[in-house]
Amino acid sequence: MASLLRGAGFITGAASGIGKATAFSFARHGVNQLALADINLSAAEVAAREIRTRYPDIEAIPLGLDVTDEKSISDAVTKTRSTFGRIDYAVNNAGIGGAHDLSADHSLKEWKRTLDIDLNGVWMSSREEIKVMLQQEKRQDSPRYNRGVIINVASMYGIVATSLNTPVVSYTAAKHGVIGLTRADAIAYAPKGIRINAMCPGYVATPLVRQVMGANVMQKEIDKIPVGRVASMEEIADHIAFLASPMSSYVYGAAMVADGGFTIQ
Repeated sequence: MASLLRGAGFITGAASGIGKATAFSFARHGVNQLALADINLSAAEVAAREIRTRYPDIEAIPLGLDVTDEKSISDAVTKTRSTFGRIDYAVNNAGIGGAHDLSADHSLKEWKRTLDIDLNGVWMSSREEIKVMLQQEKRQDSPRYNRGVIINVASMYGIVATSLNTPVVSYTAAKHGVIGLTRADAIAYAPKGIRINAMCPGYVATPLVRQVMGANVMQKEIDKIPVGRVASMEEIADHIAFLASPMSSYVYGAAMVADGGFTIQ
């Protein structure tokens, strides 16, 4: 059976959560070279070993990456390219939830920190990935293939505003920015052979969310989901794999929402 994906992938925030699940999904669907970049290098090393153990034919390398630092991003992307020769799929997933404060209570320090990681970090990562992709050719001479594909991980809160139960204004602002960035870059680089989209998950059973799922506030949010449950990390990872694959070859600048129906109410 033909593989859905082929080539080299670069994933930020790859040591845990959606990023790690995406690495496994990419490996399962045919990517044979993976760079797992994360601010927690030791955790990225563990994730890379797990990938290599389950998929012995895959070359998986761990990279330390601080998405608030231009040089750190440039070094990680350069290392990936020098090791694999190219980057076919880039997933800009690293992010934080930010302070749970309304604007009147929000500190400037925490506001800047959230936007620095969740928006500036995505932009700086994407910028370096685009530079690499512009210098490489398609793997196949077909309109369904590209020089490279970029998926920026936003959120359903890049589409709508957070509810009063979860006042995370800085996170909402950053994720709206990620979608705007994605759309602007998609227009600019589609003619140059680079396909760029955003993934917008709803509530996902990441380690952080699982820690608070028993809390009253979180249960109120889950009760709003028409399907009645949070997503698994593997579900969102497979959606990202779809966006990376030629199965979504005519999708440009989309903000693909996977939220169990939360935002359609």
